[in-house]
Amino acid sequence: MGKVLGICVSEKRGTQKIEVNEAVLKENWGIEGDAHAGDWHRQVSLLSFEKIEAFREKGADVDFGAFGENLIVEGYDLRRLPVGTRFRIGEAVLELTQIGKECHSHCEIYKKMGDCIMPREGVFTEVVKGGRIRKGDAVEMEAPSPDRPYTAAVITLSDKGVKGEREDKSGPKVCELAEAAGYQIRETLLLADGIEPLKSQLIRLADQRQMDVIFTTGGTGFSERDLTPEATIQACDRMANGIADAIRHYSMTITPRAMFSRAVSGIRGKTLIINLPGSPKAVAEALEFLLPQLDHGLDILRGTGGECAR
Repeated sequence: MGKVLGICVSEKRGTQKIEVNEAVLKENWGIEGDAHAGDWHRQVSLLSFEKIEAFREKGADVDFGAFGENLIVEGYDLRRLPVGTRFRIGEAVLELTQIGKECHSHCEIYKKMGDCIMPREGVFTEVVKGGRIRKGDAVEMEAPSPDRPYTAAVITLSDKGVKGEREDKSGPKVCELAEAAGYQIRETLLLADGIEPLKSQLIRLADQRQMDVIFTTGGTGFSERDLTPEATIQACDRMANGIADAIRHYSMTITPRAMFSRAVSGIRGKTLIINLPGSPKAVAEALEFLLPQLDHGLDILRGTGGECAR
């Protein structure tokens, strides 16, 4: 069991948080009066007390809240916990939604110490159930349920879509069919074609948000800017092209032009990444074939499913 050693808030973003003795957690929002509260997945940030102490031992003079964290918790190595872990603090319940974050501009701590622990050690949560919390409160951890719904992100690749010259109909179609199959869509993105932006988002969604599956749509053809497969390959640890091959084979029964798809599929950590076609019709055909079988592979990645051998 852990303990809340500090509670910190700030009225404006970009300012150091100040310590308070108690706070009110508002369901689906965050800490009342804190600038980072809102309708998003990073409502309340947590940092392990032990990591702050280790940083202080290096000579850093940092108070609670210096890293922008809301709660300082003793007793858990927070970054080692899987997304979906829940924390009970009195009547309140938080659910872990992200591990670490990107550092876009180095803070004053980094400039002084050459390091900052929040991007790699900090974690972020949503408020599942509200309540009042106080310094000294016990923190109980609950592991994610093995039967929890699969989480998914959907990324559409389209230069014209980003420019506003074409409505994205494929991404919403993926969301519609996946949600109907019981998936929780946690993020949707519209990106320009190309390698680096997609590669960066695939890595973030797999490493920090630990999605069960990421569906991409678009960018798998022969055009010069169709680079979705290349970005996916660079982001993956292992390939799983049996999925892409199966979709291609099925699509060939509908149109011979499916032979021109360069789509791939692969795995990063415990996240499955699947390239889908770019048209809404082809997306629907692919998912109607894929989704009834996909849970077996996702269960194996989670560690809750059996082997593939019959």
